[in-house]
Amino acid sequence: MRGTDRDADFSEFVAARQAHLRRIAYALCGDWHKADDLLQTSLTKLYVAWPRIRQQGGEEAYCRQIMVRANIDESRRPWRRERPTEDLPDHGAPQPTPVEERSALFDALQGLPEQQRKVVVLRHWLGLSVRETATELGINEGTVKSHSSRGLAALEAVLAPHR
Repeated sequence: MRGTDRDADFSEFVAARQAHLRRIAYALCGDWHKADDLLQTSLTKLYVAWPRIRQQGGEEAYCRQIMVRANIDESRRPWRRERPTEDLPDHGAPQPTPVEERSALFDALQGLPEQQRKVVVLRHWLGLSVRETATELGINEGTVKSHSSRGLAALEAVLAPHR
């Protein structure tokens, strides 16, 4: 298919189906502005695959599939989980730990026995619960608690002089 034929066919398809596809996009995301963005993204991807899709037929079905997948991808983006609020925190984000202190912390972590180090990292750095940590490591919850307690005590003993 020559470039001019491709462009003409694609333009004809878009002109005929754009309003219908826009309504589908709105039904998927519930916002006209997002629907316009979703449709634009979908039509861009459709254009790239146009020669192959046009030969096989099913252009609209392919475009709908692109819209559904693009909408799912967009909803998974981290900024979509953010919600505006009028209540602002009293304080800013915590200041990052200075490099020297981070280095001392990593050195102290390496000094812990392997199982204690794993428990401390999973529980206190990654924020897993006792149950999740136990499942992750294949040990009892009580063992997680004791390793956590001993590991934190050892870290405190090593790091306290640095403060």
